Amino acid sequence: MRQRILLIEDDLDISNMIERFLTKEGYTLVCAYDGETAIEILKKDFFTLLVLDLMLPKMDGITCLKAIRMQSLVPIIILSAKGSDIDKALGLGFGADDYLAKPFSMTELLARVKALIRRASYQKEMSVNSIQIGALSILPDTYSVLKKDQTIQLTLKEFKILYLLAMNGNKIFTKEEIYQRVWKEDYYEDANVINVHISRLREKIEDNPSRPKYVKTIWGIGYRWGSESD
Repeated sequence: MRQRILLIEDDLDISNMIERFLTKEGYTLVCAYDGETAIEILKKDFFTLLVLDLMLPKMDGITCLKAIRMQSLVPIIILSAKGSDIDKALGLGFGADDYLAKPFSMTELLARVKALIRRASYQKEMSVNSIQIGALSILPDTYSVLKKDQTIQLTLKEFKILYLLAMNGNKIFTKEEIYQRVWKEDYYEDANVINVHISRLREKIEDNPSRPKYVKTIWGIGYRWGSESD
C-alpha cells in the first residue's frame, strides 16, 4: 500500500518539485496551498505524514500546526526559510516531529520522510505495551504519553517522574527519592529542581494544574500518584 503524504506549501515551484520527486519514490501526494484548505482535507482523508511550510497564506504554519494537533497525531515535518533555533524550538514545541530549513535537497527530505514514517510505524507497534491510567496512556517503550489520543510533549526527566509515580500507586516519594531515582545522583536538598519539573509536568497532563488529579502533593513529605478515592 502506497504511503499518503499531505504537502502544505504555497510556493508552486517548490510544491511541484516535491510532488514529482516523492511520487517517483512511490508515495501518493496530495497538495494544499494554504492552512485552511489543509485542515479541511485532513478532516476527510487519512495521511501517513504531513509536510508543512511555516509561511502560508490565510493561516500561518504554526497556527495550522496547532489546529492539526487538536485533531490528529499524524507525523509532521516542518519546512521553513526561517532556520533559526527559535523557529525550530517553536515548531517542535507545538508538536512537529521534524524540521527542515530551506533550501534543502530532495535527498535529505526523502531521508527525513522515510525515518519519520519508520519511527511512527515502530511507535504504533509498541503501543500495545501502553499503560492506561484514566485519560492517560503511558508508552514506556517510546517514552511518550497520550492524553485522550493527543500526544503530550514531555522531556525525558518529566516522563521518568510521571512513570515513577504512576507505576507505584499510592506510594509516597520524597523529593530526595525522586531525585535519586530520576537523576541517578545524590540529592543536595535542592528542592527547586523537583518543584520546577513537577510544575511543568502538571501543566502538561492535568486538566487543572492548580487542583491536580494525577500528581498529588503530600505536604511536608513529597508526592504520590492520585487514586480514585482522592
